[in-house]
Amino acid sequence: MLSRLRNIFRVPDLRNKILFTIMVIAVYRLGTHLPLPYVDFAQIKVLQKSSGSNGFVGFLDLFSGGGLTNAAIFALGIMPYITASIIMQLLGVVIPKLEEWQNEGQVGQKKITQWTRYVTIGLALVQSTVLVFSLHAGSGGAFSFPGYQGTDLILGFNAPRVALMVLTLVAGTAMIMWLAECITQRGIGNGMSILIFASVVSRLPSQGGALWTQSGPFKFFLMLAIGIAMIVGIVYVESGQRRIPVQFAKRVVGRRMYGGQSTYIPLKVNQSGVIPVIFASSILQFPALIAQATPWNGFKNFVNDNITNRQGWLYIGAYTVLIVFFAYFYTAIAFNPEQQADIIRKQGGFIPGIRPGPPTRDYLAKTLNRITLPGALFLAAIALVPLLAFALFNIQGFPFGGTALLITVGVALETMKQIDSQLMMRNYEGFLN
Repeated sequence: MLSRLRNIFRVPDLRNKILFTIMVIAVYRLGTHLPLPYVDFAQIKVLQKSSGSNGFVGFLDLFSGGGLTNAAIFALGIMPYITASIIMQLLGVVIPKLEEWQNEGQVGQKKITQWTRYVTIGLALVQSTVLVFSLHAGSGGAFSFPGYQGTDLILGFNAPRVALMVLTLVAGTAMIMWLAECITQRGIGNGMSILIFASVVSRLPSQGGALWTQSGPFKFFLMLAIGIAMIVGIVYVESGQRRIPVQFAKRVVGRRMYGGQSTYIPLKVNQSGVIPVIFASSILQFPALIAQATPWNGFKNFVNDNITNRQGWLYIGAYTVLIVFFAYFYTAIAFNPEQQADIIRKQGGFIPGIRPGPPTRDYLAKTLNRITLPGALFLAAIALVPLLAFALFNIQGFPFGGTALLITVGVALETMKQIDSQLMMRNYEGFLN
């Protein structure tokens, strides 16, 4: 590990990418502590000390790195961008134009990215308006902060100031989106995942301290042991693969003979990574957002008691179903059996015992479906075990759980794999020896 760290900073290009990523993360963390204009920031700090953040708002605050309860310019975090990406991927299945763009390669992907940005700005406009009115009313809705009920946290609530605050939040979301794309293009790892990783890790010390204060040393170390066991399980499953052997036939081109080699297609047990958990968490925001915008008290109470209650059975059931659904959905997008079978056939390869063409496609699809189910159930188990443990030991106000562990461990593993591949590209000593 130490030698790997030394090698990382010995390569100028890789070192510059890592330093650029760290600089972008620093800018992002700074934005989560810059308060909105016309917000009583001192009053927010007093209320935070007296009540803290828990429940659904604490869960959303986890993904914004504390920016939500700080009422900062980056209060919405990366979630509007994630939600917009979900919407565009879902629409790509039903809208022929989007499907056509997906098949156009890089040119089509640029068009999809541009429309994803537009959808992100639209979602940020709606969510920022809801947030500003929640800060003003403190009505106890789904997006109201604990202890803020009946407290007006905006100094001089009027139309021009509301417009400026909404525009500031939307501009903050646009900047976060730009920072994520900068990391993807010029840094290390996926920018969206890196920013979520930074948000989650930044909340770990404060949440650990809150657990120690609330529940005492015994429950703290018990949760710590459960967390370590979950990390080991995540690393084990994330590294699991089903290797499909592929044999290439020999062929003569001119005076040379090509082929006759064998390789394999690595199908991961968890092909979709942490994306299903992030997508499921984003989807579960919509009922709370709708409840905040509607005047029906019965619907609001139902959402607050069931959907936003992360230890309720309805939330756990919906969360499990969404994780399994998005695991299959994202796997179907990331790996196309028909396209893979066509590539194998064109390269003169075949899977031993399977005929090329449609039989190969059906075999790959069947194998992928079989290994996706245990991977999806594993994701659901990791996401739900901490929630059940918190309910069993009556631990409140601690949103850091399985979702956060999946994100941190998954992003760390993927980033380290990318760094290893970068090092391998620049170090040929092992091949020469």
